[in-house]
Parts: sequence; structure tokens; C-alpha cells
Amino acid sequence: MVTASVLLRWLAGQPIRGDVELVQLGGGLAVLGCLAYGTLMRANIFVDSFTGWLPARVNQAIDGFWSLVWGLVALVLAERMAVGALEALRTGTTTIGLLAVPIWWAILAGAVGFAATGLAALYWAWRAARGRG
Repeated sequence: MVTASVLLRWLAGQPIRGDVELVQLGGGLAVLGCLAYGTLMRANIFVDSFTGWLPARVNQAIDGFWSLVWGLVALVLAERMAVGALEALRTGTTTIGLLAVPIWWAILAGAVGFAATGLAALYWAWRAARGRG
């Protein structure tokens, strides 16, 4: 979108109408859409500088604890975003810009992304608790 808009601005003197709004919506949805997958695949960053010397079982317990915390935080964020989506729908909130796109659906999609992320993190916490982390 950005590339096409810049090219159009350069070639035709006019960018894509509402490009900033569309990139903002798309960027947020891309992040929240991939967060669950990254959590499920354990593709996040692990910092084990201070725990690398500990036994594997202890490291697994620490990872399980933080997976549990992350899962609960993600589920709370999902619930809050779902409430925000309903509020945005009720009030008719739109993007600020040329297109004035309603945003309730994007907030709701983000809530689904956070819910999936929370479930993925709880899955890893469960596995760690069973000694399979």
C-alpha cells in the first residue's frame, strides 16, 4: 500500500486516498494476527542470560510460569478489546482521516487475535506443568 501510494504520488501527483488509514488498520491487524502463531510456535524471544546455568526442569518451570502470566494478560486484553469493539460499534467510531472507516470490526479482530494468543500461551503453560515444555 505504501509503495503503491508513493509511486502514484510520484507518477500522478496524487497518492491513494486514505492510504494512511488503511496502513494503520492493516499494520495492527497483521501484528495481532501473527502474535498467536508466534506464541504457539514459541517464536518469541527468550532471555535466559541469568537462568542458563539452572537445571532444565527449573528453566521449564520458569518458562511455564511466564507463559501462564502472558496467557492471562493476553486474555484480559482480549476481553477489554472486545468491550472496546462493542463501544466503538455503539458510538459509530471511525478512523480519523479521509475515509472515516468504522473501526469496531478491526478492534474485534484484534480481540480475537489476543484471545488466540492467550490460549496458545496457556497451552505452553499446561505443557510445562506436565513436564513437556
